[in-house]
Order: sequence, then structure tokens, then C-alpha cells
Amino acid sequence: MELRIVEQYIKAKQLLAKEGRVVVALSGGADSVALLLMLQELGYGCEAAHCNFHLRGEESDRDEAFVRRLCKERQVPLHVTHFDTKQYAAAHRLSIEMAARELRYTWFEQLRQETGAQAIAVAHHMDDNIETFLLNLLRGTGINGLRGIRPHNGHIVRPLLCLSRTDILRYLKEKGQTYVTDSTNLQDEYTRNKIRLRLLPLMEEINPSARRSLLSTMDHLDDAAAIYNKGIDAACRRVRTGDGIAIAALLKETSPQTVLFEVLHPLGFNQAQVADIFRACTGQPGRVFEAEGWWVVKDRDRLLVQRKEEAERTPPKLEITECPYDEGFVIPREKHKACFDMDKLRGELHLRLWQPGDVFVPFGMTGKKTIGDYLTDRKYSLLQKRRQWVLCCGDDIVWLVGERTDNRYRVDGKTRRVTLVEWIKE
Repeated sequence: MELRIVEQYIKAKQLLAKEGRVVVALSGGADSVALLLMLQELGYGCEAAHCNFHLRGEESDRDEAFVRRLCKERQVPLHVTHFDTKQYAAAHRLSIEMAARELRYTWFEQLRQETGAQAIAVAHHMDDNIETFLLNLLRGTGINGLRGIRPHNGHIVRPLLCLSRTDILRYLKEKGQTYVTDSTNLQDEYTRNKIRLRLLPLMEEINPSARRSLLSTMDHLDDAAAIYNKGIDAACRRVRTGDGIAIAALLKETSPQTVLFEVLHPLGFNQAQVADIFRACTGQPGRVFEAEGWWVVKDRDRLLVQRKEEAERTPPKLEITECPYDEGFVIPREKHKACFDMDKLRGELHLRLWQPGDVFVPFGMTGKKTIGDYLTDRKYSLLQKRRQWVLCCGDDIVWLVGERTDNRYRVDGKTRRVTLVEWIKE
């Protein structure tokens, strides 16, 4: 019975093709063992992948030994890796659960590419799906977080979402197949285990059909999410600009904060941060918000969004040459080049980022102007301002790099030698 349901589910969701190879994530637990046996019985070519996270002492080694025996008996090629999960979690400031997840899925993708497999099959089942729904509900999430576990996510497939844990255990009993039990699954130390061991049984006391009701609700939410996502995609296109989000366009949306959340949440901004950013939309420019890899800056009419690595303030590469100023010399007009009277430069040239209070005399003018005002007049965004370099001679700024030189160092009728500076853009 279970085999037929799984086969129908695989076909309905277009998870796997018979002609390809599939790598099965094999922990040794009942669900992963059943997944391997079912896929083999259905005619799929399988390999197995086992992660030893070294979190449960001898029990972790016991699981690995069991997996090795099982794969030998069933003539399944096996790939095994070992992780120092606690060290990785500490180094990346992650929980043990998140560290293990990140480690295994990164390795699964590397393995898939190395083996040329069509997919990595993992053994999440119907009960896992319900637990994930409740976990996300308790933590707080948008409608997409209430859709449960997806049967297909990139190259990760989950053929057992159509079966309950009871179905899986019945199948293994009929096959006379043993498996190992992770003792931590029987403890309520982790939130997911508390849901499995305490919350769900309590819900079933209130409603014996609680699991079926939750699955039905998830199906409705899945349909609703499809409509929601279509509307969100259209809204995101309306508010996005080349470097961020147009505030006026955002505020015209029916639910602007929701649209903002859907734009920024995939970048690592949480709900509280998005709420702060939304409030800043009607405030003064200058506020900076930060996620792990991104910045959002409130500018005059936009929320500027930029990757941190793209905003790294690396000094421009300058090439400096000196030559006589004669009839054959043509003063360059390009913005990436600057020309100075060499005899007026009475100190070493050096680069730095501009600072509030910096002043210079823009070329063609006689009075000083602050660089902040100059950049504002030029409609520079806050992020562009953060990356602006100046070339200095002693304490004076001689060139706002890529923009304008200082009039005090210009070439004139008394010039005999020139210093030519070119910004080399790689």
C-alpha cells in the first residue's frame, strides 16, 4: 500500500526520473531506511550519504556502523562524512540544530555535483510536515512559512511527505527491516521534540482528527500562498529600483509593510527590523539598517539596498605620471583623469575617504565648498557618499576622485610641469 502511495506521489510532484541516479540521505533512522528500501523497490538507482555529526558520542558511531552494514547488504554505494558540529556552530554563532542543517545540506549539494545525481532524497514525512507547520506558527512567520515542507526544493526531494510515521514503521515491520533510534528524539529538550511529544498529543486530546485538520489547513494555505505570491511578485516589481526601493511607490501599495517584508526577508532582515525600516520611510534620511550580508540605508526618496561586499570601500587604483607642459600637451577632460600644476603640489599625494567638514575649491570656482554639500548637489545617494575617495596633498584635497579637481591646483599660464593622475578601473 505504502509503495503505491509513494510512487503516485513521486509522479504527481515530478520528483524523480527512473533513468537517473538519486542520493539518499541515510541517517539510519526508520524514515531514512524506509526511503532507501522504497526507492530501490520502485526501481530507482540509489547511492547513500551519511553524516556523522559527533554529537551523541558512541551513538553517532553506532549509527554510522549500522548504515555501513545496511549499504553493504543492499549493495548500495555509500558516502560518509564527519563534522565537528559544535566547533562550526560556535565559529558561526549558530545553534547546534542550524549548524548541522547547514553542514549537511552544503555537503549534499557538493556530493550531488560530484556524483552527477539528479537529486538528493531526504526522508521527511507527513508528521515532520505538521511539526514544521506548528514550529513556524509558534515562532511567527508569513503565509509562505505556513505551507510546511516543500516536496521539491532545488535538487532536494522528499518522496515520503505523503506517508505518516505509522505508515513507515508498518512498512519496515512487514519487511523485517531493522533501524536505529536517535535517543534525542525521545527527549523534549528541543522545541521540535516538545511539539512531537507534548503539544501534538494534547491537541489530539482536544480533537482526535487534529493531524488531518492541520494537513487540510496547510493545503488551503498552499493554495492561498500561490495567489499571494503572484500579487507580491507584481508589487515587488512596482517598488524596486536599480539600487533599492522607491518609497513613494511602496507607500501606494495596499499593504506596504508586507511588501517590504517580502523584499527584505530573503536578505536576512527579520520582522522587527523590517518594521523599523518601514517606520523610517517617513523619517529623515541617513538611518542605516544591517543584516548579515546587506545594508539598507534610508535616503531621500529611496531605501538603498546593497550587499556589504559590493560596498567595501577599497581605495581606487591610481596611476601618477609627470611630464612637461608644452604646446603638445592636451589637458584631459575625462572624469577618471585629473591634471595638476606639479609645482603647486607641495607634499605627498595620498588617498582617503572624505569626512564631514572636508572642503575644497571646485574647479572653475573661487570659493570653498564642503564636499558633503557638493555631493548632495550632485544627487549622490548616501551609499555613494560612503564610497567617495579624495586625493590629498598634505592637508588639502586636490581631487574629489572621479568628480572634480581643486581649482587652486589647476594648470595655468605659469605652469611648466604637470602631474597627471588616472583612475585605473579594473
